[in-house]
Amino acid sequence: MPRDPGPALSVAVVGGGIGGLTAALALNAAGHAVTIAERRTGFSEVGAGLQLSPNASRVLADLGLAAALRRAGSEPPGVVVRALDSGRKIGGVTLGAAARDAFGAPYYVIHRADLQTLLLDAVRSRPGIRLMMGREVTGLTETEDCVTLALESGNGARSENLSADLVVGADGLRSRIRVHLDPRGLSQAGMAAWRAIVPREAVPEALAGEATGLWLGRGRHVVHYPIHAGRDLNVVAVVPERQGDEDWGRLGEPAVLRAQFRDCAPDLAELLTVPDSWLVWSLADRPVARPIARGRIALLGDAAHPVLPFLAQGAALAIEDCAILAQCLAAQPVAEALDAYARARRRRVRRVQRAARANGRTYHAGGITAFVRDAVMRRLGPDGMRERYAWLYGWTPDA
Repeated sequence: MPRDPGPALSVAVVGGGIGGLTAALALNAAGHAVTIAERRTGFSEVGAGLQLSPNASRVLADLGLAAALRRAGSEPPGVVVRALDSGRKIGGVTLGAAARDAFGAPYYVIHRADLQTLLLDAVRSRPGIRLMMGREVTGLTETEDCVTLALESGNGARSENLSADLVVGADGLRSRIRVHLDPRGLSQAGMAAWRAIVPREAVPEALAGEATGLWLGRGRHVVHYPIHAGRDLNVVAVVPERQGDEDWGRLGEPAVLRAQFRDCAPDLAELLTVPDSWLVWSLADRPVARPIARGRIALLGDAAHPVLPFLAQGAALAIEDCAILAQCLAAQPVAEALDAYARARRRRVRRVQRAARANGRTYHAGGITAFVRDAVMRRLGPDGMRERYAWLYGWTPDA
């Protein structure tokens, strides 16, 4: 976090998700007054678990959230990688204490709502942060001196303006702030993520350990890990999808998913029969915004650089963004600071985007490519696989 903050600024953060809440905390810690404009009328985070790697957990710890993270999250000892069809073990990744020692911060798994709750508690404890709920951004006007958001609430029944020294767009994949910097649209990835939470007592005994499970198969994969202090298991299955659905978190029919995995290993098949309710997200992709920031407008997280879920870095990159944005605003005028932020993040987020796409191809490979993948995992071993991602997990805000 910045040690020598410059003049205090007024900052409007659009979006009250993980990125927006973290941005508010980081910017307020640097001495700035922050207003969060969130279109929802309440905080109820749908979804399931997420993985919070050391590059993100160290930023949250620097914001005073280390103890809260320890209570809400858990540290898996590692990842066990198996063949989806046979259940044969392919390889693994050591995490837990080994990751802490290697990267200087924990690797957590946590329910998304639990992370949002601890961030929200911290935000509400800061007198320099204001929350405006149920506000939809309908317009943005930028001048040399400030930027003004047009807000509507109550289904358009009430309109108001919010002016600030700068606006931070943390409003996700379908960001309304992004169009003011980069109008390029989304492209469908041809895949969907099915998510469910399974009570731990309903998990097949062979899969009931603390490790993260990763099952790789041609065109699809499954990942699962304990959340809620081990009481539940978060399950995500990524499968082909012919045409993306615009609905966000739509209900999925369990029989449809089971048909996608009718030939999988018995333990995995048993696990996938447990949930009677699935939420489905159509995966979409988008280039890194060009630019990420300009003038008095900055983007972060999915608004700036959505990442396909094959490295578990969507939330982590947003949290990284917050630390660097606060640093860049510490001692520079707004326009120069945002230009520095954009330069500082461009190479990093592009590398992560490319690595996530490559991981997706590797996860879903078949034939000779899958054979080579498995051989590489066996040769590297669990410690070698962990160190393969040192460039990712070992990142620090001072790097």
